[in-house]
Amino acid sequence: MKTKLNNSYFINYIILLLGMFIPEIIFKLINHSNIFDISTLRIFLGINIICSIISFILNFTNTITKRIIIITLLLISSIYTCAQLGFFNFLGVYISFQTSSQLGAVKDYVKDFISSFKIEYFLTLIPLIITITMLIVFNKKLKKESISLKNNVIISSLILVISMTLYTTTIIAPVFQNKYQTISTKNLFLTASNPSLTVEQYGTLGFCFLDIKAMIFPVVTEENYTINKNYNNSSNITDNSRIIDDTLWLKVIDEETNKSLNSLNNYFINQKITDKNEYTGLFENKNLIVIMMESVNDIIINQEYYPHFYKLVSEGWYWENNYSPRNSCATMNNEFSALTGLYSIYNTCTASRYKTNNYYESMFNLYNRADYVTFSSHNYTDSYYPRKIIHPNMGSGEYFSVEKLGIDYSNEYINWSNDDEFMEEILNIIDSKTENNENFMTWLTTVSSHQPYSVNSIQGNKYFDMTEDTEYPEDVRRYMSKLKILDDGLGILLEGLEERDILDDTVIVLFGDHYPYGIKTSNLNQVLNYDTSEYYNAERVPFVIYNSEQEPKVFSEYTSYINILPTIANLFNLDYDPRLYLGTDLLSNDYESRVVFADGSWKNEDFYYDATKNSLVVFGSKELSLDELKLINDDINTKINVSNDAIKNNYFAYLEKKLNISSKTESPNTKNDSSANEDNRKTSNKSKQGS
Repeated sequence: MKTKLNNSYFINYIILLLGMFIPEIIFKLINHSNIFDISTLRIFLGINIICSIISFILNFTNTITKRIIIITLLLISSIYTCAQLGFFNFLGVYISFQTSSQLGAVKDYVKDFISSFKIEYFLTLIPLIITITMLIVFNKKLKKESISLKNNVIISSLILVISMTLYTTTIIAPVFQNKYQTISTKNLFLTASNPSLTVEQYGTLGFCFLDIKAMIFPVVTEENYTINKNYNNSSNITDNSRIIDDTLWLKVIDEETNKSLNSLNNYFINQKITDKNEYTGLFENKNLIVIMMESVNDIIINQEYYPHFYKLVSEGWYWENNYSPRNSCATMNNEFSALTGLYSIYNTCTASRYKTNNYYESMFNLYNRADYVTFSSHNYTDSYYPRKIIHPNMGSGEYFSVEKLGIDYSNEYINWSNDDEFMEEILNIIDSKTENNENFMTWLTTVSSHQPYSVNSIQGNKYFDMTEDTEYPEDVRRYMSKLKILDDGLGILLEGLEERDILDDTVIVLFGDHYPYGIKTSNLNQVLNYDTSEYYNAERVPFVIYNSEQEPKVFSEYTSYINILPTIANLFNLDYDPRLYLGTDLLSNDYESRVVFADGSWKNEDFYYDATKNSLVVFGSKELSLDELKLINDDINTKINVSNDAIKNNYFAYLEKKLNISSKTESPNTKNDSSANEDNRKTSNKSKQGS
């Protein structure tokens, strides 16, 4: 007697296939992605494999169980797809199991999250209605028809084999690859390293499976770094050349047997050594205060509301096309990049996950070797990020948390500590740290302007009436109230430095960690004079370098936090190796105007390349050949991969040990050319007088 099963295989298969595939199409349409390309076929085949397996298993269950399982699966998949849209809109990244801590950012600011949600996202829930309808329509067939187990196995196996063969072909066959894509489709399948590209190529459900796979079974891919050998030819030495003796490093390379470490060695040693320039040493022996301003965008450039920041912008050096690209754990990852000159790992809370790493080339350690007093501070707890571990491991002489500062704060995420009180305490720390007139360097991360903005809060209400004559939305007005507290703090800092007679001897660097992502771009557009909804314009934030003795300048080059450290190192004429940073000195002749976003997209005054959609937008009359585009994309991809591998291998701790470098002593591989430094200072002074 043949075993008989209810012939619900095809019906279950069709219901699941439509229920999972339709939301993916809706997702693509909402994201303005091309649905008529190979990625759509790949997504269809991937879902086809899942549905084939599930449908076969369901044949061994009764009708009620089938319905419950089908509805549950489609409910979960539809909600997941819908949530991905909302999460990306809110934080600029997709949900990843590797950055699950960021779910707290939604939980803690749930009202802001809901208010930012767009009504069209709920279209992804339509398949649930279709599913229930189909289950009702096919109710009788599910009960009456039957098929032999043998035929069921043959049919499901045939569908599975064909789907898997075609699916694999779309991943590995050259004809289905886009050679301009920054990360190969195969690499994305193995690592899911770039969530935006993975979602685009494999869909939300595909990303979910690949993300889980990468977390449980991590794969290390072999990267072939593009190396520019003989970049540093001795025959090209000029008066402005930065001379570095690589004898010891070359010996390390010759003796190293670890392939991964030597790949990194060969990449870094062969990068170009940026020359000195007219700005080299302009701020030599001055103090440095770096302020990463929480959620600050260009709204703060307003003389009426924020006179202290406006003074810094109008009297300092201002980069009008600066961006702070968001990625997973945006605040800490962007802080990490500015402190190290490395790209953070896109789908990882990099600084937290690798908190025990050491970086001898970090900003703190450069100043440690120059005999500066270094310290850092943030006026909130380590609830999100363990700075009390991260900062000392990066070289900060002492880290001051909000508890150590002794200022009031709230454990509620609605109310933060005040930046004006923060700056008062920082001045006290400066007094205690520089009793013998030592030079100091400090990194400060503010907090008052943090979301939420859609609910009442002490900071959000304090200066709410300041904008009562405007028609700005309430969330924008609360945000602007919070910015006012930050501006008050900057005023206290400037006044305190002047009272101590050290303002002229201090350089202040300020930049926003990311834009206020708790506010809709349409609301931000009511205040700003550019559209924040296109070309990553939302991620445009201020970047200012201020010293009271310098003439004001406005720079138009496109840049981001990745270039801050090498720029500062040159301005202070620090002992550093430019090859160890993936950013470039903004004031050098080698700088190429470009900002790179977390997904590998990039932008400058002439072009915008969307890495997710492999599309190029031309702003002006310049042309970019496909070969030139590929070179740029390959260079970006290489730098991101090098950075990721260096972090994962704790490479700079390894290199520090191999080169016998101490954070408190001069790097042995850099020659002390005092006469050349003096010539550069003279050149810089002439430039200063003529500007």
